This record gives sequence, structure tokens and C-alpha cells, in this order.
Amino acid sequence: MSETVQTSVEEYGKITFADEVVAIIAGLAATEVDGVAAMSGGFAGGFTEMLGMKNLSKGVKVEIGEKEVAIDLYIIVEYGVRVPEMAWEIQENVKKTVETMTGLSVVEVNIHVQGINFKDEIEKAQKSGDAKEVEVEDSKEQ
Repeated sequence: MSETVQTSVEEYGKITFADEVVAIIAGLAATEVDGVAAMSGGFAGGFTEMLGMKNLSKGVKVEIGEKEVAIDLYIIVEYGVRVPEMAWEIQENVKKTVETMTGLSVVEVNIHVQGINFKDEIEKAQKSGDAKEVEVEDSKEQ
């Protein structure tokens, strides 16, 4: 993700953004929305975090053109959220944030739900005593 894109030519020079910069902006904007448990980054993202490094562009893929950008977000949602409403909120927040910060036109924000986080639900059930042995395998949070 070291490619850069020119967004405008000013009187004094041009402004360019690395793909990773746009991915970080989009990822942070997505995680601001309630119901997003985490971004899903696959094996490489999990390995990076095990080494103690935070990958702020985890779960984000961007395709940048001359003045436009398409964004794919791979997320893990909290159990119980209304996914269509949450996805719309993510799309709106990511589009607004990326356009405001970069000047690029966001043509699409695609949401890919990769898993569901059950941790909070299991803990609530166990604390209330309503749960018998609950064994639910959490979605891969990498």
C-alpha cells in the first residue's frame, strides 16, 4: 500500500495521499460507529498485533483513482445490533470523514461482515446466573 495519488494541483504544488493514509482514516471512522466490535484483518493483521504493533488500516482495502476512492471494510459486529442500520451509519461516517480530510470523492463504501462478537453476551449471561455451560466460539478477531 505504498502507492500515492494526486488529489489536487494547487498554485504552489500538488497534494498526494498514500493508500495506507486513506485506509487508516476509513478504519478509524468505521470504528467510531456503535456496534462495530473490531475490524477483521486476517492472518497478517493478527500476527502484527501479536508483535505489539497496532495496524490502524486493518480490515480496510482502498482503491484510489485520480480524484475518487472506493473503500471495502471488513468488520466484526457486536451481537444484537441491527446490521443494516449500522452498515448505513458506517458508510455515511466513512464517506463524510474521508471526503472532508482528503478532498477525494468516495464513490462506494462496501461493508463485509466477517463475524459476530459474543463476548459481552456470554459474560452477561454468566454474571446473571441464567447461563448453563455456554460454549460459543468467538469470531476470529485478528
